[in-house]
Amino acid sequence: MSEKMHAAITAVGHYVPPDILDNSYFTDVLKLETSDEWIKTRTGIRERHVLKNGATSDLAVPAIQMALNARGIAPMELDCIILRN
Repeated sequence: MSEKMHAAITAVGHYVPPDILDNSYFTDVLKLETSDEWIKTRTGIRERHVLKNGATSDLAVPAIQMALNARGIAPMELDCIILRN
């Protein structure tokens, strides 16, 4: 009988960029015919965190560092990183 392999999620991390766009961006800057109330009522969204420069990987680094610190391990001890965007 073959040996079964097991996997476990032992820590998670998260990160959101510091820059925030609220719903007024769409009416004041983009000049769209909408309102804060219309957006909140239909989507529940009040604000968004945005990354002005960079890529998904730039968001992943601090999240991974958080998970490593929470688990108390070094990057070389990882077998796998699962990224969800």
